[in-house]
Amino acid sequence: ESDFVLVWEVKPRKHRSRWRGQSETTRWRNKFTQNLQNAGILLEKVETASEKKTIHYLNLSAPWDVLVYYAEELILRAPLQAQPNPNFNTSDRILRKLYIPNLMAESLPNRPLDYYTCAFRKSKMEKFLGCENHDTYFTNTQRHRIVYELLARTVYGKRKRAEVGVARLLNEGAYTAAFPLHEGPFELPEYEVHPDELNQRQVLFQYWARWSKWYKYQPLDHIREYFGEKIALYFAWLGFYTAWLLPAAVVGAFVFVSGLMSMGTNTPAHVVCLCWQVGYLFDHPGTVFFSVFMSFWAVTFLEYWKRKMATLAHHWDCMDFQEEEERPRPEFAAMAPSIEYNPVTGVKEPYFPERARLSRMLTGSMVIIIMAGNIANISSSMVNLALILLMGQVYTALALQLTKWEMHRTQTQYEDAFTFKVFVFQFVNFYSSPFYVAFFKGRFVGYPGHYGTLLGMRNEECGPGGCLIELAEQLFIIMVGKQLISNVQEFVIPYSICIQRLCNGKQIPPVNSPHPYPSTSSVELLTYDLLHSSTVLQFGFITIFVAAFPLAPLFALLNNWAEVRLDAHKFVCEYRRPVAERAQNIGVWFNILEALSHLSVIVNAFLIAFTSDFLPRLLYQYKFDNDLNGYVNFTLAYAPPSYTSHPMCRYKAFRDNNGNYTLIYWELLAVRLGFIIAFEHVVFIVLRAIDWMVPDVPESLGLKVKRERYLAKQALADNQEALLVSHRGSASSQG
Repeated sequence: ESDFVLVWEVKPRKHRSRWRGQSETTRWRNKFTQNLQNAGILLEKVETASEKKTIHYLNLSAPWDVLVYYAEELILRAPLQAQPNPNFNTSDRILRKLYIPNLMAESLPNRPLDYYTCAFRKSKMEKFLGCENHDTYFTNTQRHRIVYELLARTVYGKRKRAEVGVARLLNEGAYTAAFPLHEGPFELPEYEVHPDELNQRQVLFQYWARWSKWYKYQPLDHIREYFGEKIALYFAWLGFYTAWLLPAAVVGAFVFVSGLMSMGTNTPAHVVCLCWQVGYLFDHPGTVFFSVFMSFWAVTFLEYWKRKMATLAHHWDCMDFQEEEERPRPEFAAMAPSIEYNPVTGVKEPYFPERARLSRMLTGSMVIIIMAGNIANISSSMVNLALILLMGQVYTALALQLTKWEMHRTQTQYEDAFTFKVFVFQFVNFYSSPFYVAFFKGRFVGYPGHYGTLLGMRNEECGPGGCLIELAEQLFIIMVGKQLISNVQEFVIPYSICIQRLCNGKQIPPVNSPHPYPSTSSVELLTYDLLHSSTVLQFGFITIFVAAFPLAPLFALLNNWAEVRLDAHKFVCEYRRPVAERAQNIGVWFNILEALSHLSVIVNAFLIAFTSDFLPRLLYQYKFDNDLNGYVNFTLAYAPPSYTSHPMCRYKAFRDNNGNYTLIYWELLAVRLGFIIAFEHVVFIVLRAIDWMVPDVPESLGLKVKRERYLAKQALADNQEALLVSHRGSASSQG
């Protein structure tokens, strides 16, 4: 059985445009293949020929001795003692205690076992469970990881020129693809089979990637077993976040309905016009409560996600995982101007001066600032979803080019830099228009006879219903429209590729073939990062502007239910199988989520204080009339006599007849600033209390970690006991 496949294409000589380049890549492939054989890898070559080209497939598999050697070098985890599979679904445990049937739970075949583990040692093989069966001891993902490690370190040219690794060969065009194979088809056979006889891919399709499973728990252990910890953590995060959206969506819908029901009974709304009534849907005391609720929700959600993350990291043997010393990226190796010794490994490798990199990063940062300003200007004047989505594509491509230009040495540094740029661009692109409406539109209008202008044009002002209703409209269009368009694209594009290939007379490769479309390339890996970016942007929408749009969590919940199945279908049915990567958390995204949750407290405080009419109504009730009789006249000022001769010309402001601010304006400003200070202090104090009360690591997990360390010490302590016995024996003989 093959662990990995290398693919390359060879055209007939009459079709070759660069014969010299072809001969060089052939020489690289031959040396690379020979070095793989010298390392103990077993090779099997298959080819398919046509008039235009010949496609070569090189199947690689690692024998037992190679697997054992690299398992110890890569510090893979070895099973010591089996234990019952834990139930990580809190809702399932609660429903069981209440004796309520749980429709979300489902019995899955071939669930991976849970073990106490320790670091693999060849000398301690007899202590590890299942070591007598060489064919099944290492999982497929462990085999893939070992073979890919060999592919990454095998030389194909001159080592001093850093001509090392399959990644650079792919970059140079010597190979067109390198990937592990899927484990057979995902479709079920036509005849009836027992669930335990299904392969891993069929289990994932049958119990996870189908739309009919939208309400079921995700089989996270199966996902991790097939795709690795990094992808499993993404789906764990998405599922956990979606489950937590349910209470937020219920409360938000209740707040919206309460505003709808009380809209007709609200005195100023009833007196004036329909636009005031519609504005009251999103501008009533319930929105203040919901803002506080969502601030607490965000921080509590992140605290419990930390616990979930720690539990999964231990369950999947990644708690002590540390990324090894990374090799240079192939693009970096190809473009670096010089070769220097690595101070850690002592090996010569491509080098790029740190001062030059910092200079490029500074230039890239200036580009980000300039482009971000342009985004804000465009978005504030043209609230257009199509333009926002188009600019999103442009800025993602720009972020990719800037990150390449900055010459980051390792893949982790490269991905972190790209992630940061994409998030900054997308944050400004999607949030600039709502920020403009919430905090700037209508603030610098002036008053009759002295209107504020910018570049000779009069500044915009809000409609009769206020800016909050406009903000709610924008949030609905941008958030819901983006989600709808993105999901339609994800669903339609694969089928459009099939139709395009059929129209061009090309055969559609089956998804079970070793060379299906599309490839798991660097573009897809960046797409995986963009999946996180899209979800994090959504998290910002449901927390930062929740005071203006209480239905945001509900729409996010509906979107994520679809998103989980769309992403699952892509990974199981459409993409090549990616190389399993280890990870113990969601990386830099968690820090971004924490920053957004704290930013949401500040933004919602200012939104309630300065954009909502909540505080002006409260002040009027306190000083004048509890039933809000006369409130509308209270918010309107008379135009100056010099502007109009009509005595009843009114506009919304707290000014006297000469255009100067009244005492009420300053009283209201003091109330607004006092509210912001009180709101932030109360919320942040409670948030710190929640952080203190909810430990990052559950107590039960701490006991499991201690138990595992004890078993590992017992399993690996034989040599120490032998030394101790030998020392005692020599001491007694001397006595």
